[in-house]
Amino acid sequence: MARIRLGMVGGGNDAFIGGVHRIASRIDDRFELVAGALSSTPEKARASAAALGIAPDRAYGSFEEMAAAEAARPDGIEAVSIVTPNHVHYPAAKAFLERGIHVICDKPLTATSEDAEALERAGYPALEEHTTLNVAGMSCASCVGRVERALTETPGVSKAEVNLVTGTADITHS
Repeated sequence: MARIRLGMVGGGNDAFIGGVHRIASRIDDRFELVAGALSSTPEKARASAAALGIAPDRAYGSFEEMAAAEAARPDGIEAVSIVTPNHVHYPAAKAFLERGIHVICDKPLTATSEDAEALERAGYPALEEHTTLNVAGMSCASCVGRVERALTETPGVSKAEVNLVTGTADITHS
């Protein structure tokens, strides 16, 4: 089975969480990190990419540059992992979703309900195919309530799976 071509936004040399996400992406051997905008400054981003063995032409100075360039490549990334400070999650996710690239995002996907509603209204195909709710730290009742709302209030939901160990609820759209 071919690995999913993965990009990463954030998570450079000095970021603990980036290493955690890279390890997690390698556990089942389904992802290959091939591109990155790994820091908020272009110099640090490129240095981090070099340290991780990312080809220089796929080491980007910003997530905007990466989203545009990767979407234009025939071998562009299929998914991006966003592991930045929370205030960057929405603009980064939006940049990739606009180009049809699937998003894996550290929680929260957005910092405001307005941003979340804007993503929902945009109707990005990558969001409509599969959604993962982060329910880490929630009580079981809160988790079940959140999944129940997703099932009853979201058109086209065909399945929900809750994993209390990882703190996620996977919602599959029909």
